[in-house]
Amino acid sequence: MAAVRTGSEIALNRFAVVIVLIVTLIFLAPIYWITSTAFKPRNLATTIPPTVVFEPEISPFVKLFTKRAQLRSAPTPEEYAAAPWWERLVFDGGEKVVRSGKGEVQLSGYPSRFMNSLIVAITSTVLAVGMGTFTAYGFSRFKVKGEQDLLFFILSTRMLPPVVVAIPMFLMYRAVGLNDTHWGLIILYTAFNLSFSVWLMKGFIDEIPKEYEEAALVDGYTRMEAFFKIVLPEAATGIAATAVFCFITAWNEYAFALIMTNRRAQTAPPFIPSQVGSGLPDWTVIAAGTFLFLLPVAIFTFLLRNHLLRGMSFGAIRK
Repeated sequence: MAAVRTGSEIALNRFAVVIVLIVTLIFLAPIYWITSTAFKPRNLATTIPPTVVFEPEISPFVKLFTKRAQLRSAPTPEEYAAAPWWERLVFDGGEKVVRSGKGEVQLSGYPSRFMNSLIVAITSTVLAVGMGTFTAYGFSRFKVKGEQDLLFFILSTRMLPPVVVAIPMFLMYRAVGLNDTHWGLIILYTAFNLSFSVWLMKGFIDEIPKEYEEAALVDGYTRMEAFFKIVLPEAATGIAATAVFCFITAWNEYAFALIMTNRRAQTAPPFIPSQVGSGLPDWTVIAAGTFLFLLPVAIFTFLLRNHLLRGMSFGAIRK
């Protein structure tokens, strides 16, 4: 027979629910603020008190993807009527879209920076998780001399904030020609995420019984075949969880991207704040860039949500 809850237990549960709701609202408030600002007209972005009810528009996204200049004079009715519908949105904000001598629309730097973020984050995540999985397997399955010291040394790479080593890394990169290159950022992010990947994956692999591999070896499998056909499928949830955290870290990194890149390999985080518009800061454009920047991480985490929840309860960092 189920135990009858007392009044104090019911009150405590309700109080816990209220606390969870308050904390959830606190965490969701910035996301709502960025999302709503991304669809606001420019004149409503900084009103006091904030404008909650408004007619959404996509002009901030048009401005985000195009180069703009301040209008010196209002367009003529013929020019306004001949312009595409999306260009009229820019006209309404007192700006014009910059075109080349051939009349082609000049794109802003955001699409290339966004693509740079994808290239760097995905590549560094694959490398960090891949090397971390192999390293963790070695520590988990074999007796390594000085294992604890090696694991501590690997973890020590995360003990300093990135900005402490940014200047030495900048000087080293300049000497070897890796400044403002994709591979320069990929190497940095991989090295930075590798320690986290090794420690997290070791906890996951430790939870997989060794008897599975021993049975496979008895059946004639090689050690590598046992690893790929037995260990990796069992550790899939751990790999997914590790990949999510490594991807988020690489995707959101700001300090190294600001110092180590300029144009060719610059990622979105240092580029978005530079979109202040002509004249006063255009917060709607910055919000639009931030909103689009949030989508890949949100989609990636959503797709791996089941693996992520299972993975967090599957492995644990020990000692």
